[in-house]
Amino acid sequence: MFNVKFADIGEGIHEGVVFKMHAIEGDKIEESEVLFSVETDKVTADITSPVSGEILKVNAKEGDEIFVGDTIIVIEDGSSEILSNMQMDGEETPSNTPMKAEGVEAESEKEEGGASVVGEIEVSSELIKSSDESHCEILNASTKKILATPVARKLAKDLGVDIQKLKGSGPAGRIMKADIHAASKEMSEVAKIEKTKEPVRKASIVKSNEEVIRIPMSMIRKAISENMVKSKFTIPHTVVMDEVDVTDLVAFRDGAKEMLLEEGHKLTYLSLIIKGVTIALKKHEILNSSLDEEKQEIVIKKFVNIGIAVDAPQGLMVPVIKRTDHLSVLEIAFAIKDLSSRAQEKKLKLDEIKGSTFTVTNYGAFGASFGVPIINHPDAAVLGIGLIVKKPVVVADEIVIRHMLPLSMSFDHRIVDGADAGRFMQTLKKLLMNTNLLLLN
Repeated sequence: MFNVKFADIGEGIHEGVVFKMHAIEGDKIEESEVLFSVETDKVTADITSPVSGEILKVNAKEGDEIFVGDTIIVIEDGSSEILSNMQMDGEETPSNTPMKAEGVEAESEKEEGGASVVGEIEVSSELIKSSDESHCEILNASTKKILATPVARKLAKDLGVDIQKLKGSGPAGRIMKADIHAASKEMSEVAKIEKTKEPVRKASIVKSNEEVIRIPMSMIRKAISENMVKSKFTIPHTVVMDEVDVTDLVAFRDGAKEMLLEEGHKLTYLSLIIKGVTIALKKHEILNSSLDEEKQEIVIKKFVNIGIAVDAPQGLMVPVIKRTDHLSVLEIAFAIKDLSSRAQEKKLKLDEIKGSTFTVTNYGAFGASFGVPIINHPDAAVLGIGLIVKKPVVVADEIVIRHMLPLSMSFDHRIVDGADAGRFMQTLKKLLMNTNLLLLN
């Protein structure tokens, strides 16, 4: 049998919630087939089967909270049959084999057969007093000695039985296979009783008698809440706002739109703006930094990774486009589309939502002009992009209609001074106002 456990995937993830359970007891499963999906505070990930076989037991259902190390599914993969054959082989005793010591039960003989790494252990016909030392003894945290063969230990591990808590029925308190099977059966009965109880966490919507709706916070929503609080109360936010005349940018995008669509490409304003942000960050590196609070050092990044805020069904996600300083506008556009769509489908990988050096959020997509975005800790700044609108503006002492883009940038005032933020915004404005300058960098 094989126990499928919720493994430690790093990044401080210790628990999760079963988002979707695909496994059904009695079904056949193939290696690499999805067993269940788990929602953590960072991503929703599919857990696949490492073996092929039959699903014997499913220990969790959708909405259940699980922890690293929990056995979620038990699969019969044929290993029990192989072990049984090994034990049967160990039972065969040639006629010239020395006699076993008296007082050792037949089951002990079966368990020890074939279990030694070096070879079979010969036992003298002379009966001697049992020693406190044994190749199958271990000490637990309370110095309790456990007598069990390697075969018994393997069986206990397969069945998910804690051998440290068992009282052996064999000679000198040796733990036998029957003890392990009995403990496993008792655990199964307890699990059946627990399944009839109300789960600790419900994924459904609960409506109270007072006509209010209570929705349990998902793991991701809890993480968003904690991160926002940490950012707002750790970083002294300061905001700079401005408007940019992007008439030239709009004309360029409209002119290239049809040609690029014919070639299977989609050019977005966001990809052009991120290109401009990347160039500006290379010129004003203090905005592409973070504060090491422990060492009290400002860490300036020589690479640019842009996080993009995505409105996903499970909540705000910030996938990261890595090394935008090495990407063209079209490559950035492709990365935006790919990451955004996989965020919607809950298919982002853990390394795709970390490592940003600067973040961009586009609330203009929802019709807003200005806002005060919260910094994605530990970045030094976040840029908010508003809705591009036509406005009457004064150009060369004349009132003309221009396309204006509102920008809001929150920055960490511990690292970035107002003058630094102002210079960055001026550079970004020049790039967005002159498309040739933007694309030549």
